Amino acid sequence: MSTMIPRSPAPVEPAAPASTGVIRSLAQLLEAAEERGVSTELLRREAQDNRNFPLRLPLALLDRVEHWSMDDPILRQVLPSAAETQPVAGYGDDPVGEAGLQDGALLKKYAGRALLITTQACDVHCRYCFRRSFDYGVAQESDNYADAFARLTADDTVHELILSGGDPLTLSARRLQAIVEAAEQIPHLHTLRLHTRSAIVHPARVTPALLDLLAATRLHVVCVVHANTAQEIGPASAHALQQLNTAGVMLLNQAVLLAGVNDSVETLADLSRRLFACGVLPYYLHQLDPVAGAAHFQVSDGKARVMLDTLRAKLPGYLVPKLVRESAGEASKTPL
Repeated sequence: MSTMIPRSPAPVEPAAPASTGVIRSLAQLLEAAEERGVSTELLRREAQDNRNFPLRLPLALLDRVEHWSMDDPILRQVLPSAAETQPVAGYGDDPVGEAGLQDGALLKKYAGRALLITTQACDVHCRYCFRRSFDYGVAQESDNYADAFARLTADDTVHELILSGGDPLTLSARRLQAIVEAAEQIPHLHTLRLHTRSAIVHPARVTPALLDLLAATRLHVVCVVHANTAQEIGPASAHALQQLNTAGVMLLNQAVLLAGVNDSVETLADLSRRLFACGVLPYYLHQLDPVAGAAHFQVSDGKARVMLDTLRAKLPGYLVPKLVRESAGEASKTPL
């Protein structure tokens, strides 16, 4: 079992049932707003459908919305807008240079690690997603990832397998178990890392079967969750995170710095405190990957550095994430 991070003495709210289901269009979102007695005037004016990258929003996350306009940090992250249809120089479909690194379902960017594209499915479509234009066709050609695991077995320099996508928690329990069991058979693999937004936005994905699987594996398990604001982490999400922690999973968070969402010191401080109360350490604060359609989320490096300096003065060091950028062709993420 992996080492658990120190628990914060701050209590976590009791778990509450989370809504299930998903919003798949602007029309459905407007209907949901009207059912809640909310005026939809601002949403109708600010949002628009995008067939190439459609709206997808779990009801569990919709329940965390506080202001029914683009001023709400959650809606700003998920609602398609006219701004993303405007071409901007320097923003493209492969912002971190993954196309040249892909070998079937495997991506190898950094020494000692390999990333397995497990699925193209996500529970939420974030408008700033760096894989919003990713070609999943090659990765999906193999149904059982036999080729990927054959290459992993032959390469004893790889010690950590990263499950990504899409979101690996959208996989069926049977399929995820098969992937973990295949990884366990490779003697030079020591660590299994899962990158997931589902644990935050659709916490029902953290099932007893998943917890049993992760608790029983011989591999050290690291789960990197993705929350950008404390507002996203409701009681059900907090409970799911605690369950993962109790199962021996090391929990880290990566956030993306987004204009109009979390580009304030207080918002980032609240996020760090909320994460720690749930047994999660803030790990990375990413500068925006320059993916086409996301330029309106950009925060300047100068502002980002000032914010992090101020954050260091407010919080203990272990609650301050590393400000980084991922650049194509670099051997690691670049600290800023």
